[in-house]
Amino acid sequence: MAFITNDRVKETSTTVGTIDFVLAGALTGFVTFNSGIGDTNTTYYTIVGEDVSSEWEVGIGTYTNGTTTLSRTTIINSSTGSKVSFSAGTKVVFCTLPAEKALMKDSSDAVVFGDGTDPSLATKGFALAVAIAL
Repeated sequence: MAFITNDRVKETSTTVGTIDFVLAGALTGFVTFNSGIGDTNTTYYTIVGEDVSSEWEVGIGTYTNGTTTLSRTTIINSSTGSKVSFSAGTKVVFCTLPAEKALMKDSSDAVVFGDGTDPSLATKGFALAVAIAL
């Protein structure tokens, strides 16, 4: 089991409640979680209600091919502040990079996390070393 992120991984689901999401196949032009993430691998995900757009969740989950499910192990952010109890209707589930997990430069070229916090001098030193190596 590995932690994997990938581009253009996007499926639909009609799962209701707070259970693991059963995925129903990729949208046109996208790939399935099985193809893009792989069986028993963990990833960042976002779930957004198409029929109830006020319901959304960002987290870390594990994909299981045998049941085509995405677990909702760790909730990073959501419309409710915790695991969302999704209503009936179609949801879009996709691989994402949560803002608070992103490491980037701000407008003054200072290294920051996506949530605006300072990642510490050690991380800045690592980023500088990588930049010099490149």
